Amino acid sequence: MAHVQSLDPSASPLDYYGWELRRQREAHGLRQAQLGEIIFCTGSLIGQIETTRKVPTRDFSERLDAALGTDGVFSRLIGLVLRSQLPTWFQPYAEMEARATYISTYQAQLVYGLLQTEEYARAVLATGMPDDLDGLVAARMERQRILEREQPPLAWAILDEAVLHRPIGGAEVMRNQLARLLEFASHRWMRIQVLPFSAGEHSSLDGAFNLLRFDGDPDIIYTEDLISGHMTANPETIREAMRRYAHLQAAALSVEASAALIARVMEERYGNRPDLEECAVA
Repeated sequence: MAHVQSLDPSASPLDYYGWELRRQREAHGLRQAQLGEIIFCTGSLIGQIETTRKVPTRDFSERLDAALGTDGVFSRLIGLVLRSQLPTWFQPYAEMEARATYISTYQAQLVYGLLQTEEYARAVLATGMPDDLDGLVAARMERQRILEREQPPLAWAILDEAVLHRPIGGAEVMRNQLARLLEFASHRWMRIQVLPFSAGEHSSLDGAFNLLRFDGDPDIIYTEDLISGHMTANPETIREAMRRYAHLQAAALSVEASAALIARVMEERYGNRPDLEECAVA
């Protein structure tokens, strides 16, 4: 078990967070239980975060800043902490994703990470039997903050119809996940298309891939295998990926027809049909 006295604040963002939390708490003359009462949590949780046994959340960090008057220190640090919880091989992609001005993705098996609900993400991530599932879920939710920016990246997601039918986490989780997808039916920055089963063979039977574009930097293609991810800016690979994506877009249902299919699957498989107009986001 890690002890704050022995923590090296330069070892990782999580170590620094725990070290700084204890430093600030003691500077305010507060015991763990007292600080817990102020920010509506247990003293035990404060201790676990100070000793890196628990990963803090954004809400926890914002309450800390308010209680300790730390001028947003913990709210700024939490992004680094949560990103550090991602698998080491995935962190470079997450950093590039956060900088991208345009994201296009084709997903054959699962909902794209930026579009997942917390419950869906938890069910997906649990399949890897991680040591810290809560930390991984929090890190995935943190990635989604790029969609909440004043000017988020323009994003286009093509989901194979199989994604809608695979009952990740059970009926309620899937119902909520499909409802989440429908929230983007009229979203300004995000477009979702479904590649229907009727499309048959298509240009990306080899699997999922993401294309990231940047202002002033080369495009990047990202793919994953069983245990790691791979990025490349090779121009020939980029051209081939763009060709395949154009074919996928042509074979997929329109944005409007895709929303209708999602709503129909939601009703027929998971027991609820939403009002598309209510789900639309300006």
